[in-house]
Amino acid sequence: MGLIDPGLWFSGGDAGGFAGRPALFLDRDGVIVEDSGYVGDPNGVRLIPGAAETIAEANRLAVPVVVVTNQSGVARGLFGWDSFEAVQDVIRARLAEAGARFDAVLACGYHEKGAGAMAIADHPWRKPNPGMLTKAAEAMQIDLARSLIVGDRVADLEAGQRAGLRAGILVETGKSGEEQGDPKSLPADFIWRRVDSLGAARGAVVRYLTRPQPQAED
Repeated sequence: MGLIDPGLWFSGGDAGGFAGRPALFLDRDGVIVEDSGYVGDPNGVRLIPGAAETIAEANRLAVPVVVVTNQSGVARGLFGWDSFEAVQDVIRARLAEAGARFDAVLACGYHEKGAGAMAIADHPWRKPNPGMLTKAAEAMQIDLARSLIVGDRVADLEAGQRAGLRAGILVETGKSGEEQGDPKSLPADFIWRRVDSLGAARGAVVRYLTRPQPQAED
């Protein structure tokens, strides 16, 4: 699988072994790789220190790792899906060196400033809309309520909250200050914390995703 629509990408996503399990949802640029503005050149890919190790830990725990990324560079004509795939190939290779992998990758290329058919302002997949997360959950039978999302924008966490997640982590390795958005937009019952990086969040990620599942009352 790969391109499923002119502006939508979905690869991986096998349900095997993940039914009923929580997932680790990750934004890509600014969380896993350094955000250079629009990451469309495979020669410019730089993994953020500690990211691969956190992903590898989730892999060891049999927690599906799902990338959900807005890619407006496609809509703006800055690069195409072939370049996106080339970047993904480099990321996969770098993660493999650390014993890490993605279980699914979803990307939305639509944007209001796109050209032609790519000019969609509020596509259901574009974060803060929850479409990428709910699509992954449908395909992989993920338990959204027990899942966790890590992003560098409040919009990432909002997408998680709208999908039914109860918690998220905001990292400082991508956007900062006003670019991140205002956390006050998140509901009071949504649990979130701010950390330096995905690597620094490793312990919190493990604790949240391995916490005991609440038992139903008789």
